[in-house]
Amino acid sequence: MKRLTILIVSTLVFSITVNAQNKKKKDMNAIKSMCGCYEVNFNFAETFQYSKDSTYQPSKTKNDKGLEWVQLVEENKNKVSLQHLLQVGNPAKPYIVKHWRQDWIYQNTDLYTYDGDNKWKYRSLPKTQVKGQWTQKVFQVDDSPRYEGSATWVHVDGKSYWENTADAPLPRREYTTRADYNVTIRGNRHEITNDGWIHNQDNHKIIRESGSPDILLAQEKGFNTYKKVDDSNCKAAADWWLKNQTKWKLVRTKWDNVFNKKTDLTLHEKVQNKNLYKYLFSDEYAEKNQIDEVIESFVVK
Repeated sequence: MKRLTILIVSTLVFSITVNAQNKKKKDMNAIKSMCGCYEVNFNFAETFQYSKDSTYQPSKTKNDKGLEWVQLVEENKNKVSLQHLLQVGNPAKPYIVKHWRQDWIYQNTDLYTYDGDNKWKYRSLPKTQVKGQWTQKVFQVDDSPRYEGSATWVHVDGKSYWENTADAPLPRREYTTRADYNVTIRGNRHEITNDGWIHNQDNHKIIRESGSPDILLAQEKGFNTYKKVDDSNCKAAADWWLKNQTKWKLVRTKWDNVFNKKTDLTLHEKVQNKNLYKYLFSDEYAEKNQIDEVIESFVVK
């Protein structure tokens, strides 16, 4: 009887382990399927306004299109890193824009949550809370932090999707034109489709002040579609990455050193009246010591 009990328990443990491994493999395949060349439609519309100011002006509806190359940067058993590159302008001689980056980390316990006004709070999560989950860490064009959230990839009824809500800075399309709110609470859903993937968003525009309750200023719908096209359409972006990947690995490494301190983080918006991306996008910043020094100059001590 004892041997039978041990056999049953061993079989159950084995079955659970195999199922967990199969689930993790499905998760990684879903994440990596976002790589490649895509025709992208960026759509944003402010849906509801709650301002008590009668002169309030909602953000203009945004509809943009473009080609985006999603490059696999790093992969190991617990991490997948994807770099987005926009390819714009004359198709015969396109211009490449280093866009956002998303890192996916399995059962991650270290989280930086945005708190407003260029401040991120470090949180250490219990292992039980993130079991089977993936953290999506989203970074700015200069690889500085943006927002992070942990959730479970779901594979059901022929669908694969991941959804999470996270506090974030204002997107570039907003902070260059508005200063009446300082936090975006982003409801993100990434869903894999037959011809690509969808980034579906339900966002809240928040006024946050220390010691006071958040104020909801407005809500926004975002619906970005990524339709897969032949990779040859993004050859210019792929070639650009091959040429520039060494530099940006140095940038990521320096930021990893900053994050590994596991303390709250505040960044200067500008140093000598210049944003960080303007320094790092310049060919003048290519060596490790130059990159390290300029990133450190933006970290508030």
